[in-house]
Amino acid sequence: MNISINASFLPHLDAEESLRFYREVLGFELRLDVGSGRMRWLTVGPQNQPDTSIVLTPPVTDPTISAAERETIEALIAKGSFAAIVLAAADVDAVFAEVEAKGADIVQEPMDQPYGLRDCAVRDPAGNMIRIQQRG
Repeated sequence: MNISINASFLPHLDAEESLRFYREVLGFELRLDVGSGRMRWLTVGPQNQPDTSIVLTPPVTDPTISAAERETIEALIAKGSFAAIVLAAADVDAVFAEVEAKGADIVQEPMDQPYGLRDCAVRDPAGNMIRIQQRG
């Protein structure tokens, strides 16, 4: 089998704020912008990887979700425990310095993990956890 990852989904609470983060802080390109307001989907991805994308979605689109359930989901997103993604970079320390200088919400500075990886962590504007690990 030859299977690859095409897209992963992360929720957003503010499409414009998330778009700014993924474009200006991470350097991703906008590939698709669908809908409007709270029902807006954005597809972004690394410029040199056209077949790999992140789809930023409204957190709750199911009309049967109650207001209390919506609040719970949005609270989990803001806490950083609802969704996450792991990215990789050739030089995690250099990438960290760049995203920190651009104002990213820092969770963890680069460090060597006991399981053998060097990584760092930031949050996007919705609170999604983004870990960036040393490639290779």
